[in-house]
Amino acid sequence: MAKYVFGNYLLDVDERRLLRDNGEVRLRGKLFDTLRVLVENAGKLVRKDAFMESVWPDSVVEDNNLDYCISQLRKLLHPEKYIETVPRHGYRFVGDVTAPESHVAATPLGRHVEQPDVQQQPVEFFTTSDGVRIAYSVGGKGPVIVRAIHWLNHLDFEWQTPMRRQWLSEVMRHNTLLRYDQRGSGLSDWNVSDFSFERTIRDFEELVDAAHLEQFSILGGCQGAAVAIAYAVRHPERVSKLIINGAFANGWPAPAPGVQEQMDALMTLIRSGWGRDNPAFRQLWTTLFRPDANAAETAWLNELQRISSSPENAARMIAEFPNIKVLDMLPKISCPSLVLHSRDDGAVPLQEGKLIAARIRGARFVELPSRSHMVSPGDAGWEQFVGEVSAFMGW
Repeated sequence: MAKYVFGNYLLDVDERRLLRDNGEVRLRGKLFDTLRVLVENAGKLVRKDAFMESVWPDSVVEDNNLDYCISQLRKLLHPEKYIETVPRHGYRFVGDVTAPESHVAATPLGRHVEQPDVQQQPVEFFTTSDGVRIAYSVGGKGPVIVRAIHWLNHLDFEWQTPMRRQWLSEVMRHNTLLRYDQRGSGLSDWNVSDFSFERTIRDFEELVDAAHLEQFSILGGCQGAAVAIAYAVRHPERVSKLIINGAFANGWPAPAPGVQEQMDALMTLIRSGWGRDNPAFRQLWTTLFRPDANAAETAWLNELQRISSSPENAARMIAEFPNIKVLDMLPKISCPSLVLHSRDDGAVPLQEGKLIAARIRGARFVELPSRSHMVSPGDAGWEQFVGEVSAFMGW
């Protein structure tokens, strides 16, 4: 009989049961199959195509089906940290696994496996009014801050990255932080028909209602800043503070000779090359957004783009950027606002940030000494970014 013990768990493959301290943990079909593949190959890298062949042998599915199963297993096996992400390749089961004789199942299971102290994040879901499942995570303590969407995000992949988790954990020392994957990306539904800016705002409205939030601050970068601006104007009584980073307010890119031809070329590149193992097509965006990234961060950003969304979804999201216009809303913002922008941002010019700050009454504008569209740990402007956010939020 095929049985495996890890920590205080027993996985009985023949009976399709997972026991924890001899009590059954119920697993739906694909979750069980995903765990089985990991445990049977403990200590070895299991590539994504191997999961697809074993777990979904007769189906054509997208990577987010596997990502969802991995995320749910991590949540179920918490607080132990058994599943390691190998960027761009797959996953590895890192717990000690034994295959005992059948009589061992009747005895209490043994010790816990020591693993690196990476707290698993809770991931929850809600369904929008047009039937799309949105993944979100809430953690930390204190006044609530909601991070509006990025162009692309992946809750699980982001949390498993030390440099990102360090910053998120710092925020959660002072605030309750809500993050989410926008429709069409990450752990949220990918089979989506509506990527309009108005629908994106409605997703945000329905998200905070689903999470039962009354009043909160919003952190928004790039197009997420426009979502934050629109929400703050529509619901001023619920937004206590607004932090805007690397934002544009009147569509992107700004109209200019040759811009439409450039956009058409970018859409073609995304649709034809985004999902390939070769990161050359995605490297264009990595260089644009984070030109000073080291080799490790460059590889991470390239992989984030690949696993976060399908080529078609990524292109359709960008195609909506010229329609994101909130310039006339800015004077209506009534909450304290902090506007940050990198001095040499190659994606959104510094002038855009200055324009936004000038139109928000009483806003504080900070010019960051950086070339990055969104600064991150290790960037020249990172310490100033953290200091400004800390002071603004009262940490």
